[in-house]
Amino acid sequence: MTRSLTIGESYEGGIVAYILQRRDPGYVAGETHGLIAAPEDQGSMIAWALEAYLATAIPGDGTGTAFGTGSVNTGRIIFHNGACSPCFDVGRTYTFAAGLAHAYNGRYIGWYLPSKDELNKLYLNRVAIGGFESGYSYWSSSERNASHAWSQSFGEGCQYSSFKFGAYRVRAVRDF
Repeated sequence: MTRSLTIGESYEGGIVAYILQRRDPGYVAGETHGLIAAPEDQGSMIAWALEAYLATAIPGDGTGTAFGTGSVNTGRIIFHNGACSPCFDVGRTYTFAAGLAHAYNGRYIGWYLPSKDELNKLYLNRVAIGGFESGYSYWSSSERNASHAWSQSFGEGCQYSSFKFGAYRVRAVRDF
């Protein structure tokens, strides 16, 4: 895509949250790609996983923290919590962070819970994106260990290793 976009602009069902830079995974010279954030939170006071999975690690390769890993992380979390990501049940109510993000219907498909590094981009551009609750933390899709996942405070900007049963907010993103 070569259209000129700016962070904070409404685009494809959300708000442009980040535009890929030269060293970012997926960057293509002469093309504009990046992250779109949903215009509002998908939930508040939400646990990272279902109760049965609050103390179990995502099997296999687990989850990544790097920019570009959020979508894969989300699929792994959903599968681990008893739902098949590619055959995600339309209309089903999900009560855990990755499920809420993936189920978001912003007129486009492909929404997911951002990785730790993707969530930090949202924090850095929070004013332009808008709609964040500054006194609250948001979940990432990045797991730290069996009982902890990464969250980020949208007050002071710190990232924390938080118990998965913690009650935080969810904001879905998608690639463009």
